[in-house]
Amino acid sequence: MVTVFLANGFEEMEALAPIDLLRRAGVQVQTAAVGTNAAIHGGKIVTGAHGVSFLCDITADEVSEEQMEMLVLPGGGMGTQNLDASPVVDRWLHFADEHNIFVGAICAAPSILGKRGLLDGRRAVAFPGFEPKGAVCAQGDFVVRDGCYVTAKGAGVCLAFALELISCLKGAQAAQAIKDEIQCQK
Repeated sequence: MVTVFLANGFEEMEALAPIDLLRRAGVQVQTAAVGTNAAIHGGKIVTGAHGVSFLCDITADEVSEEQMEMLVLPGGGMGTQNLDASPVVDRWLHFADEHNIFVGAICAAPSILGKRGLLDGRRAVAFPGFEPKGAVCAQGDFVVRDGCYVTAKGAGVCLAFALELISCLKGAQAAQAIKDEIQCQK
């Protein structure tokens, strides 16, 4: 199971492209709302950076370690701040690190991993100005996989990011099949 954590202010493309393409590849994906108003739809509604509201499958408090294969953190300035401030997200990131579970982070979100020392000495990328502390920044790359961590620069590479996430879980051939299916240029 892939869990995509969504907090108010998330970058919509960076969340929805991976959700869509992972599901096309046959991967189970759940969305988990972080730090929302519990009175509205059980705390499962989040609003993206561009005003798109999204009804998540569960709240972050309901995430379970059963069948956990990957965690995904979309960026967006406010969304990244809200994810970074969440003790629930912090707990799951450390759990993933301890259990060699894949973690994907795009745009500003790799900075969250850097603050926790999870990318120390690893190759990584992020939106300019949000380079993760302790990481070896991969100049010129847009998507980087180093061990269980996949990082990407921003919304413009959300399809490439999603395809790399598929490759992690299902292999390069499955990622290529989805790339062909959606007529992706690169």
